[in-house]
Amino acid sequence: RTRGQLAHELGLLVILRPGPYICAEWDMGGLPAWLLEKQSIVLRSSDPDYLVAVDKWLAVLLPKMKPLLYQNGGPIITVQVENEYGSYFACDYDYLRFLVHRFRYHLGNDVILFTTDGASEKMLKCGTLQDLYATVDFGTGNNITQAFLVQRKFEPKGPLINSEFYTGWLDHWGKPHSTVKTKTLATSLYNLLARGANVNLYMFIGGTNFAYWNGANTPYEPQPTSYDYDAPLSEAGDLTKKYFALREVIQMFKEVPEGPIPPSTPKFAYGKVALRKFKTVAEALSILCPNGPVKSLYPLTFTQVKQYFGYVLYRTTLPQDCSNPKPIFSSPFNGVRDRAYVSVDGVPQGILDRNLMTALNIRGKAGATLDILVENMGRVNYGRFINDFKGLISNMTINSTVLTNWTVFPLDTEAMVRNHLWGREASDEGHLDGRSTSNSSDLILPTFYVGNFSIPSGIPDLPQDTFIQFPGWSKGQVWINGFNLGRYWPTMGPQKTLFVPRNILTTSAPNNITVLELEFAPCSEGTPELCTVEFVDTPVIS
Repeated sequence: RTRGQLAHELGLLVILRPGPYICAEWDMGGLPAWLLEKQSIVLRSSDPDYLVAVDKWLAVLLPKMKPLLYQNGGPIITVQVENEYGSYFACDYDYLRFLVHRFRYHLGNDVILFTTDGASEKMLKCGTLQDLYATVDFGTGNNITQAFLVQRKFEPKGPLINSEFYTGWLDHWGKPHSTVKTKTLATSLYNLLARGANVNLYMFIGGTNFAYWNGANTPYEPQPTSYDYDAPLSEAGDLTKKYFALREVIQMFKEVPEGPIPPSTPKFAYGKVALRKFKTVAEALSILCPNGPVKSLYPLTFTQVKQYFGYVLYRTTLPQDCSNPKPIFSSPFNGVRDRAYVSVDGVPQGILDRNLMTALNIRGKAGATLDILVENMGRVNYGRFINDFKGLISNMTINSTVLTNWTVFPLDTEAMVRNHLWGREASDEGHLDGRSTSNSSDLILPTFYVGNFSIPSGIPDLPQDTFIQFPGWSKGQVWINGFNLGRYWPTMGPQKTLFVPRNILTTSAPNNITVLELEFAPCSEGTPELCTVEFVDTPVIS
């Protein structure tokens, strides 16, 4: 059954927001990265290449939604067209008219179509059309009266609607966890409801950007795996003080369901799990890139090799002797998207970063193998720069010499973890030490680590939700039983733990853990007893 059917069974009404662009701090705002194979494409516009793709998508999605419309006996009461389009530079009314036509064609003329935009005249001017009901979105910091005056200018009649009333805010790596005070939120909600306004809480429940699905803002700031959002219900679905405060406000205006409030789900601390080294990325290339690399005179982007997420390894040779350190950087501008781990003949040299480190001194002899492992850390999801190409998007130079003759390895980490790493017992045989003599003693070669743990027997109701933390680790990716939990980066924060839902765990066999550590592992100094991760029963986002 679909989520729409489940909502109907539970007696819920649904506001459908199918995009095609949804923002939501999702990679490229929910648009598929393969659209960027046409490098000149103008997303969210009447560009013919974009409209062809959108038309195909809507022709699949919307007919599935039509039986679920309220007038057809289903739970869907309204449907949003696009999302905050007035915040986008294109301001293309032909695009909006195209969407309205396709929505009407697939859903009929009776469905209520609406738009959501920031509460400013400029945003609503470009964000809506006459055939669409205009709503606004804003948080506790906005003037409620002024916000609805803007809506009234475009919608003289009809309900006042805040389609996204922000209960918290999103996070970025390296920044403090975003919060909104409970009292401030409750007071603002009261003032909205006292005006007779309609309110959607964004977010009501926090979420998780599993795998590689997180987005980013500009100037480039990627979002972490957790989308907790300081919401009334946490990322793990737990009750918070904010939930009870908002419930009290809502009770002043509307009856709430009778009966006890369902409690938070139990969590379990499974404890420490030892991991062992498997292989470095370079050693595992035959598994990670089974179809072989792509040869190119100059670097290719992720989309040019049809690698949309994760990692690509770029390999060439040093054209000159670098016994004395020489700088490597991209030209004519910083073309590393987003973070690159550089090594020469298996010796870590350092990290290039889209924002923080645009040049790096390296050592090596002429003819030495230069490896650059590039990580896509999430595409921009909001604003004019959502055409966010990944990889090495410009030439790399050493001492003004352009590096050529690249071998490009698109890495299929998912298939390796699912089909190879745990398809047979992972072995340490023949692997090299992940740590080599390095320009930076803190760096290792990007390395896979593996381990497993069993759910304790004799305890009822296991498995339960849990959280995994990485004491002594730096930055990387983690999988459990082949499921890509997402990125960890405790040295950067604010997220220190990753949420592990119980439905990916098993009691019938050991649970397998795979970690790809990119920078530093606690056991890289020859102390395997430190090579552990730990499952705890409390999240840490600070």
